Amino acid sequence: MSSFPRTPRTQRGAIVAVDPFNPVASLVVFQYNPDTMTRTLTPQMSGDGGNDRTEALRLAGPPVENIRVDVEIDATDQLANGDPIAGSLGIYPQLSSLEMLIYPKSAQVILNAVLMQVGTLEVVPATAPMTLFIWGPKRVLPVKLTEFTITEEAFDPNLNPIRAKVSLGLRVLSYNDLPLLHPGYALFLTHQVVKEAMAVVGSISGVANASLPR
Repeated sequence: MSSFPRTPRTQRGAIVAVDPFNPVASLVVFQYNPDTMTRTLTPQMSGDGGNDRTEALRLAGPPVENIRVDVEIDATDQLANGDPIAGSLGIYPQLSSLEMLIYPKSAQVILNAVLMQVGTLEVVPATAPMTLFIWGPKRVLPVKLTEFTITEEAFDPNLNPIRAKVSLGLRVLSYNDLPLLHPGYALFLTHQVVKEAMAVVGSISGVANASLPR
């Protein structure tokens, strides 16, 4: 028996749309975690473009953060194991779960059409559910999808996709974007507090390493 401890099980990333009316269809756990994740942070400075030198370093809020991940979905293992859903539908259900994050609910569309027909003066547009990008316990972020590209690479005899790559562009929603009582407000604020704690750990570690003899 090997004396090495067991390799810890890697947590899977996920995208979850908090929808109390359809909770199952709003959960997308990554089959394979993306190999890379690109994060772009744009600082929000209140003095940008102004002539007041006292405002040059004043922050207007947290940076605008955009995330890009490429997700792979493959039904090969499920087909080899005789999975009936993969055998009859391929990965169409998994792709549909992702796509429904940016569709209004059909029931809302029908209701709005009926209201317009009966002469309702103001029809409220459908509201997307709160979408969360989950990347480990330290990063649970409210986001909205800004870009969505699907490349279907293989198909079964019924033309159901059985392998695809999905490129997702996500914009993190901060407390500057959400009302105070929205759950996403508290989630982002918690994320920032955790990040501040990690920064302290990194600073202490950096000072300790700098003092070591070389």
